[in-house]
Amino acid sequence: MKSDRPNPTVTSRVTILDVARAAGVSKSSVSRFLDERMPKSDSETARRVRQIAVELGYVRDVSASSLRRGKTGMVGVIVPRLTDTVMAMLYEALAHAATRSGQFTIVATTEDEPGADRRAADLLLRRGVDGLILSTAREGDTLTDELVDRGVPFVLALRTDGKCRSSIGDDALGGYLATRHLIDLGHRRIGLIAGPRHASSARGRVSGYENAMAEAGLEIRPEWIKPSTFGIESGADAARKLMLIPDRPTAIFAVNDNTAIGAMSALLRLGLSVPNDVSLVGYNDIPIVSHLPTPLTSVKIPFDQIATAAFELLAAETVSSNDRIRVAVPSLIPRGSTKPRKE
Repeated sequence: MKSDRPNPTVTSRVTILDVARAAGVSKSSVSRFLDERMPKSDSETARRVRQIAVELGYVRDVSASSLRRGKTGMVGVIVPRLTDTVMAMLYEALAHAATRSGQFTIVATTEDEPGADRRAADLLLRRGVDGLILSTAREGDTLTDELVDRGVPFVLALRTDGKCRSSIGDDALGGYLATRHLIDLGHRRIGLIAGPRHASSARGRVSGYENAMAEAGLEIRPEWIKPSTFGIESGADAARKLMLIPDRPTAIFAVNDNTAIGAMSALLRLGLSVPNDVSLVGYNDIPIVSHLPTPLTSVKIPFDQIATAAFELLAAETVSSNDRIRVAVPSLIPRGSTKPRKE
């Protein structure tokens, strides 16, 4: 027998009205039975409504419910993982910024897997957050378009799609500063551990590297650029590959401190000295890098400034095209992992 329940397509959004029609009850009844703030009814009708809502894939529309009940003061934050020190530092800065603005944050993680940010967003929206801050933007992802269509307030942080409200560091400048530092020390063969292509932050730092090399009139050999994740093991693997090149680099710029730490470990295991044999620069200036046996030169990101700007953008009703993407200026912190090179 053919079911008379609606069969929404993947792209359509199931509404309270859809659930009401399928359950044969009023819209107000559905709203009452599905309102998590109300005492949970255990009546047969309530149980049936909740079951039908699950079957249809109903997700509460936070933008509509917010108009009815006002703000909750909660802001959802989506990060790849909190075991990544960079993301933990970002979340801590966002939590502090939230407190200063009379709000508080809750977090969801995605392991940086494609599509996981969409599930995390739905989870947070069901919790009733007033808006989202996402550090998971990926090249080609359509989540931001979906959030715009649904009227969900959101801001991108650390990564950007180039069009939505974003609070980021100037990654191109940071990559330039790191590479220029090595050039000024006399290095001409500079390897790059480039990070994942899907992240705008990595692409910006690669662009900065290329700009500095071109400005100095230096050749960029394709074999000197190794892709990676933002993980330690990936950095170690990239460094080993760079050291197999016959005319190997005398310096390496890793676009993330974790990959730089992995690179340092691999170089030491190969019997090479940092910085006597290979100078090394990382990015983000996480706390541990200044306490390594050889303190790591790194590019520092002003996380507090990025977090504050993210909340300002989230709160603003409108922003001009010139103010849609806020860019914080990084700075280079020289330490013991880099030294002058005499060719």
